[in-house]
Amino acid sequence: MHGNFLLAVTVLCIARLCPAMCGVDPLTCILQGDPQPPAFFMDGDFIIGGAFTIHYSNLENHTYTRRPQPLECSGSMNFKELRYARVLEFAVQEINNNSDLLPGITLGYSIHDSCASVPMTVKLAFQFANGLDPVFNYTDSCANAAAVTAVVGESGSTPSISMSRILGPFGIPQVSHSATCSCFSDKRQYPTFFRTIPSDHYQAAALASMVKYFGWTWIGVVRSDSDYGNFAMASFLKAAEEEGICVEYSEAYFRTQPRSKLKRVGDVIRRSTARVVVAFLAPGDMRLLLEELSQQPPPPLQWIGSESWVTDKEMLRFNMCIGAVGFAVPRSVIPGLRNFLFDLSQDHLLNSPLLTEFWEKSFSCSFKKQTGSPSGLPACDGTEDLYALQSPYTDTSQLRVSNLVYKATYAIAHAIHGIVCNNEQCNKNIKVEPKKVFNQLKRVNFTRNNYSVSFDANGDPVATYELVNWQHQKDGSINFMTVGRYDASQPKGQEFSLLRAVIWNDGSEKVPASVCSASCAPGTRKAVQKGRPACCFDCINCAEGEISNETDSLDCHRCPPEYWPNKDNDKCLPKPVEFLSWDEILGIILAAFSVAGSLVALSMTLVFYKNRTSPIVRANNSELSFLLLFSLTLCFLCSLTFIGRPTEWSCMLRHTAFGITFVLCISCVLGKTIVVLMAFKATLPGSNVMKWFGPPQQRLSVLGFTLVQVLICVLWLTISPPFPYNNMQHYKEKIILECSLGSAIGFWVVLGYISLLAILCFVLAFLARKLPDNFNEAKFITFSMLIFCAVWITFVPAYVSSPGKFTVAVEIFAILASSFGLFLSIFAPKCFIIVFRPEQNTKKHLMGKVPSKAP
Repeated sequence: MHGNFLLAVTVLCIARLCPAMCGVDPLTCILQGDPQPPAFFMDGDFIIGGAFTIHYSNLENHTYTRRPQPLECSGSMNFKELRYARVLEFAVQEINNNSDLLPGITLGYSIHDSCASVPMTVKLAFQFANGLDPVFNYTDSCANAAAVTAVVGESGSTPSISMSRILGPFGIPQVSHSATCSCFSDKRQYPTFFRTIPSDHYQAAALASMVKYFGWTWIGVVRSDSDYGNFAMASFLKAAEEEGICVEYSEAYFRTQPRSKLKRVGDVIRRSTARVVVAFLAPGDMRLLLEELSQQPPPPLQWIGSESWVTDKEMLRFNMCIGAVGFAVPRSVIPGLRNFLFDLSQDHLLNSPLLTEFWEKSFSCSFKKQTGSPSGLPACDGTEDLYALQSPYTDTSQLRVSNLVYKATYAIAHAIHGIVCNNEQCNKNIKVEPKKVFNQLKRVNFTRNNYSVSFDANGDPVATYELVNWQHQKDGSINFMTVGRYDASQPKGQEFSLLRAVIWNDGSEKVPASVCSASCAPGTRKAVQKGRPACCFDCINCAEGEISNETDSLDCHRCPPEYWPNKDNDKCLPKPVEFLSWDEILGIILAAFSVAGSLVALSMTLVFYKNRTSPIVRANNSELSFLLLFSLTLCFLCSLTFIGRPTEWSCMLRHTAFGITFVLCISCVLGKTIVVLMAFKATLPGSNVMKWFGPPQQRLSVLGFTLVQVLICVLWLTISPPFPYNNMQHYKEKIILECSLGSAIGFWVVLGYISLLAILCFVLAFLARKLPDNFNEAKFITFSMLIFCAVWITFVPAYVSSPGKFTVAVEIFAILASSFGLFLSIFAPKCFIIVFRPEQNTKKHLMGKVPSKAP
């Protein structure tokens, strides 16, 4: 507290005593330093300031022993910036000569060369605020109106930052034509800053969108180590990350830095694997970089340029940039400007040091009276042919930034119009304060030469760009061709549009590739390489049962249970359904054997029926024989129910029909076996056993055995019947359409009952195999049951282990094999005798009473 009090007293004493000690009126305000004379000046009712980078450096000579000399711009002259300054002159004269905008009011201008120097820019900012009068005392508080109503400029972002920080507190609006740093959109730091060129925020988004459009994911970036380059690159890197673009390297360079830094940047570019380079560089920095790369050319590179250099004709001499693309301010036309630029009389040249310097450097002459000047150059007479000069000053073929200077000047004029004019009547006596101009600039909205001018809340215009491509012309020259557009006002994703083909660095229309890793085709997924950016990856084939249907997919997706990937693993296809169908060879063969077996059984039935009175038919229980033939026919036919697509009804029918027909068949065989045994017992003295197993009992036994199986099947179908089932466990890549057993117990009970009857029949037939008779049927029954049991014993493991449709085929084969075994064992010998040995079809032969032939 005590220290602050002493400081306040000291300041107060200095403020009161210093003027008295220096002999100066205490109420007189003195401008500190030497004023900077304007490069171009014209008085008027309202003055517009201008600041342009006409030179690139300034002389500073500090000895610290005497007062520093005034700042002075030096070095090479930027003829394009000179043209910008003269566009401001042209626009002011055009406004003054046109009574539509500010009738009766004359605008003036005070245009300065800032030489891209922050100290010079700071000095000009204070000068725009204070004016050029060395001493003034208009009020007791030394308050004075600003010397300019508004300022057009500066060209660069860094000088504009310095200028805006000084002009802002005074409320003096600044309208830049070329400062693109996105930082200016922050109105808390730069409240009075406007610009007619879009913010680099939009250019960065546009460039990232374009890079993504052409499929480049592996790029290098270089930038100017300045506010322009650093802010622009920060915006671009953020946009590139959102687009999934990886940056191999990011290098910065400024033209005043050591040569070793530039060489290091060049070496990084040469060693890189990225074939696309995005350059946010000021023209001077870009020129130095290209000169460095020209000494040891890198592999062919595709250059992506920012608007600062991509339309700079001085860059066209670097052939390594052929095919370069970049966004630029839209090309425009300013009527009358060309004539104005060429209208330079000798008096005009001699009255302006800048124009004098321009003329002397353009024509390599001197305006000194003696030709023997120290420079040794011939004298200039002002009659040199300016129209024959190839210079950025005279080049009006592609007016881009020049139009932005033109629009900035008209924007200020419209703002003044909004203050001093009412109903087309303007009063130049109205006090125009910069803050009022600032408020009016926020509301301007007009169209000039078919180009609209307005500012958003951040002081930025609507961002529109042309995509420019460096292309060879028919005469061998290189020129800028507009091949696309970017309009930030369009809906998301539709901002960028390509209007014509781009000619790339190899002279073709094929887009060059620049990726760290080739894209992963559908059917594969990306696996990021450890320790490398996300754009560097390996392509891994999708696992079994998974697909990826997009390029560069991060994950593979499993197909639904009913689907399986195709061979490329990029599409899920319905799994093929497999079942024993009618139109495949295996199904046809089995069906043919089934039908053939049933036809043979029917044929045998006809043979037996035709010979039903013959001894061999009557001796073998013809009633049971016919019933057995009928059941065998059904056994052959029931195998057909196993062929074809399983349905709910076919699944229930195939197992129940199989179980009942086979029990009917075995019951008949069992009945014949019992009859044989009973017949032998009946021959014994005093035996009347046949009356207990006569034809009625035989029929009842067959019916009883069969009804038991019918009851089992009814219970099975009632409790848990078979049903169609898509088996997707056995094969991953296909579906087995089969009949699920429903209740496995029911199925095995049906088989078990058949097996029980077959074993019983086999045992009884085996016991009766040696009974005395010439034609003992028990022998054939024994053999048939042996075949039957063998078939069904081998069926069980074959049925369990057979895959897919072969399970059904095994079951059909077992049915057919056992049916043919019964048929061949029991009926084939009888049929052979009936048809081919009729002499043996006699009672004597059957009883074994035919005498044998003598040897």
